[in-house]
Amino acid sequence: MGNSVRELADRTPAGRDRYVDLLRVASLGTVVAGHWLMAAVSADGGVGNLLAVVPQLQILTWALQVMPVFFFVGGFSHALSYRSLSRKHPEGAPVYSVFVRARLQRLLRPTMVFVLVWGAAALAIQLLGGQGGLTGAALRLVAQPLWFIGIYLAMVAFTPPLLKLHERHGWAAFAVLALAAAGVDVLRFAFGVPYVEFLNFAFVWLAVHQLGFLRADGRIRMPAALAATGLAGAAALVAFGPYPLSMVGMPGEKVSNMAPPTLALLAHGLWLVGAVELLRAPGARLVARPRVWRTVVAANGFAMTAFLWHLTAMLGVYGAMLALDVPLPAPASAAWWAQVPVRFAAAAALTALCVAAFRTFERPARAGRPTAPGRFAGPAAAVGVTLCLLGVLGLSMVGFAGLLEGRTAMLIAVQVSAPAAVAMALAGWLLVETAGRPRTPRPTLRAGSRGGA
Repeated sequence: MGNSVRELADRTPAGRDRYVDLLRVASLGTVVAGHWLMAAVSADGGVGNLLAVVPQLQILTWALQVMPVFFFVGGFSHALSYRSLSRKHPEGAPVYSVFVRARLQRLLRPTMVFVLVWGAAALAIQLLGGQGGLTGAALRLVAQPLWFIGIYLAMVAFTPPLLKLHERHGWAAFAVLALAAAGVDVLRFAFGVPYVEFLNFAFVWLAVHQLGFLRADGRIRMPAALAATGLAGAAALVAFGPYPLSMVGMPGEKVSNMAPPTLALLAHGLWLVGAVELLRAPGARLVARPRVWRTVVAANGFAMTAFLWHLTAMLGVYGAMLALDVPLPAPASAAWWAQVPVRFAAAAALTALCVAAFRTFERPARAGRPTAPGRFAGPAAAVGVTLCLLGVLGLSMVGFAGLLEGRTAMLIAVQVSAPAAVAMALAGWLLVETAGRPRTPRPTLRAGSRGGA
């Protein structure tokens, strides 16, 4: 593995923006560390949230809630990828299905493996009647980070039309999405319109994604102003509006900035994008160092697998502690804080084992010769990514608990069960895979041949 990483690092094109790769790895790593820190498991197996135990720590989410950075980086990468594919099809052939498959291979394959492994485990656990305590909590919690996969799917699906809007209107395209997000919050909080808040899953995150398009074209020229505007806007909305302080979801809260996302979270995204752009020059110098760049290349090779399994590892550590009667101090106590480094090290080791077991599914398939997609490839890819999006989002909400009891959760005004969510995700994935797969042209008979191919 070391040699392959070194070779990949050495083959990096001179024009590649390495800082973007650093941001991708750093943002996912920050999310993983944040989840490990926030989990507060009690001696009876209950799982709480450190930020609820110590509300004063919620201000830390203004620096540690970095999912906007990942989606911003996604917009940058999607713009470059789609334009590259378009150049390979100068005759104007549709490239939508090829683009979707190319962008989602390393995302959906490890995700579907995660879903199938945990689905089988959940079914076995429930048949054996062992879904109480921490095990039951794990069945509910391990699927929650899948919401991120669902949002990312939407970003890939909407890249072609939104990229065209960006190329035509620039910052105005972002402004329209931001105004739409503000309008949704007005309808939600001022007029109590039901279900309208779910629209901000699209408007808020696609607005952040649009910032990545602007970054790809070098149009974020005043990052300090962007950061200051975002920070001031978020502070004002939290101070004078109905928005909570925390930029992550909190148990029992009436309003969450995350689910569904709010205008305050969009302002938070502006602040983070401006901040990371201000750090671009020193970040680029850092990642230009050969050893640092090799580390980034290696981490990018398994980052999604680690993200998918990090909660499994963390809950496994707590489960082992309970099974071995290791004392679990009260959350946020001095003893609890002293135990944090040990728990982190153990969770990292378990995550590494999961990565070793499942990272092969994150490796991209060999690229085939670029060919024109079939007549119905584009619509099939669109249907596939929609089914996958709904299935993954639904599973993030309902979890793996209650498979046999038919437990459901609300997904955009519709009740969805775990089996239905899994079926949609798998069907959508298969459609995406088949629609965008390169096709080998059938051999044709030459005139005068005797039937031999």
